[in-house]
Amino acid sequence: MANNFAEIGFSAAAKKLQEKHGSRKTYSRMESQTVYLGLGKHEQSFIAQRDSFYMATSGENGFPYIQHRGGPKGFLKVLDENRLGFIDFKGNMQYISVGNIATNNKVSLFMVDYPNKRRLKLYAKAEIVELKDNTELLQNLDLEDYKFQPERMMVFNIEAFDWNCPQHITPRFTIEEVEEALKPQYEHIKNLEAEITVLKAKLGL
Repeated sequence: MANNFAEIGFSAAAKKLQEKHGSRKTYSRMESQTVYLGLGKHEQSFIAQRDSFYMATSGENGFPYIQHRGGPKGFLKVLDENRLGFIDFKGNMQYISVGNIATNNKVSLFMVDYPNKRRLKLYAKAEIVELKDNTELLQNLDLEDYKFQPERMMVFNIEAFDWNCPQHITPRFTIEEVEEALKPQYEHIKNLEAEITVLKAKLGL
């Protein structure tokens, strides 16, 4: 298992550019001081609240591929401090990501909390698990009342993670988040309408 995110992410070319632009000294300290000890409670809670993430894989031809994965909040489950997993539901049947993982299981995951301008990036090794091969895992990853056809399961063995800065993240909100934020206003309007109805009745209007 890698010691930290920088050990994987900082190639010789990246380090050379850091040196050129004056950031190498800072990142060198980060490399020596940061050690991966598993996903902490903060990371686990963050991941459990996500309803989507981005996954980068690399094909046999060397080209990377980035796929957006989504589902109900919490569909990507924390199995333990070193493993994440989810049920891969039937989609457009291109199988680019799954095909890439078959020849190179190294992936990069990117998760964003748009309302709070937070983002988490992870390096992992992916494992494809057929539904029939691990019924216990299937039960752990099961999503109640989610009406899509499962094809397989995917497990991510985390190698390292890092938090990105919030710069340039534009806050975006789901319909559910907007409705939750407006609940007090809806309730207030409902009460005012009830008061108006009572006043009209008293005035004979």
